[in-house]
Amino acid sequence: MKVTADKDLNLQTARNFVEKAVQSHARLVVLPEIFNAPYEARLFEQYAEPVPGPSSIALQSMARDFKVAIVGGSIIEKDETGRLYNTSLVFDHNGRLLARHRKVHLFDVCIPGRIVFQESRVLSSGQNIALFKLNGFTAALLICYDIRFPEIARLAVLHGADLLIVPAAFNLTTGPLHWDLLMRSRAVDNQAYVLACSPARNHQASYQAWGHSAIVDPWGKIIAQAGPGEEIIHGLLDPGVVQEVRTALPVLKQLRTDLYETAAKHAGVITERGVDNEIPH
Repeated sequence: MKVTADKDLNLQTARNFVEKAVQSHARLVVLPEIFNAPYEARLFEQYAEPVPGPSSIALQSMARDFKVAIVGGSIIEKDETGRLYNTSLVFDHNGRLLARHRKVHLFDVCIPGRIVFQESRVLSSGQNIALFKLNGFTAALLICYDIRFPEIARLAVLHGADLLIVPAAFNLTTGPLHWDLLMRSRAVDNQAYVLACSPARNHQASYQAWGHSAIVDPWGKIIAQAGPGEEIIHGLLDPGVVQEVRTALPVLKQLRTDLYETAAKHAGVITERGVDNEIPH
């Protein structure tokens, strides 16, 4: 969906897309990062709202009215202390709140001549990883920049996740090279499905989203992908496929956590030559 400066219009657009998706028999609908407002740090305070608030209530109504589970992209949440978070909310088909994930890794970048963005000037970081059960899967939420940190996805998977849901708004600098690469990498790393949903390209906006929402299977294959414009993509997710891949290539059972933990605590485990001793001649 294309996001504008009109919050009410954005909420109605989201509702229209959810309804269309349900007409195609969707059981889970994922919306993009900051789907209700422009993605501009200077505007976050203006568009921030509590939970419950207008956007969360609208999402809950969509889920209840259309009998579908919804990952509500993300919104700018203002908590009771006045702190702002980039927050994703998940509702089941009855409108019950299943999960809330506050973006853990804030998007602070400075690429000279291309893009400068600093979420941390306005937002606070989340402190938890949200896991929830849905349609036979254990799902985890990552928001945009979170996907660049393999540790958070792996932690979720080690706690049972087999579906990673990623509302995200990559831009025209990072998107062309990194979008597909990162989504496929996290799918392969963790042998999990990845659902990545981006806002559509809006040429009138100051922040240009890359678009190209995608569904990636546990083998790293993109099974559905949008272009830069407004589009609904569909995919059939099968928990059995996750188990097939994890059985055929059991990397999650072959982790050397004993070595990783030791190396993290004791630098001497890692040597400059990559071995503890020279090989005898």
